[in-house]
Amino acid sequence: MLNLAARRSVFALQSSALMRQAAMTMTPQRLYSTATDGPALLGMIKSDLKTAMRAKDAPRLAVLRAIMSATLNASKTASPIKTDVQLVALLRKNVAASKDAAAQFKGAGREDLEAKELGQVAILEAYIANSGVQSVGLEQLKSLIAEKIEEAKAAGAKSLVGEVMKRMSAELEGKDVDKKEVSALVKQMAESA
Repeated sequence: MLNLAARRSVFALQSSALMRQAAMTMTPQRLYSTATDGPALLGMIKSDLKTAMRAKDAPRLAVLRAIMSATLNASKTASPIKTDVQLVALLRKNVAASKDAAAQFKGAGREDLEAKELGQVAILEAYIANSGVQSVGLEQLKSLIAEKIEEAKAAGAKSLVGEVMKRMSAELEGKDVDKKEVSALVKQMAESA
C-alpha cells in the first residue's frame, strides 16, 4: 500500500515537472486577424489625431477626440460603426449639434463660444467632404423619389409612403443622405402625387 502511494506522488511530481518544462519551451505565438480595422475614414481621423497632438492644435484635437469618443461609445451599443457611411452619419449628427449650440450661443451673446462651435463645424465638414462617401444632392433625391413613387403606384402599393421608403432605403444604401430629410420629402411628394 505504501508503495502505491509513493508511486502516485512520484508520478504527480514528474507530470508537474513535465508541464512546467513544456510551458517554458513553448514559443509564443501572435494571433493576427485578417479582418479590417474598420472604416478608412476612422483610420484617417486616428492619424490626424496624432498629428494634432504633435502640433498642439487644440481646436482640431478636441473635435477629433470627440469623434473617437463617439465611435467608442457606439461600439458598445447594438449598432457599432463599421462603415464610412455610418461614420459620416455620426459626423453629420455632430455638425447639427454644433450648429444648434452655435445658434444658442449667438442668442446668448457669446460670440467667442459661437466662433468655437463654428470652427468645429468647419473641421467636421472637411472630414465629411473628404470621406469618399457618395453624397446625394437634393435635386437627385427628388427625381429618385418621384421615380420610386411611380414604381410603387404601378405595383399597386397599399401604403405609398411605406413602399417608397422601402425602395428608397435599398437605393440609398451606402450613400451619404439624411434619412429624416428623405422621409419628409417622400411624405410631401406622396401627398401631392
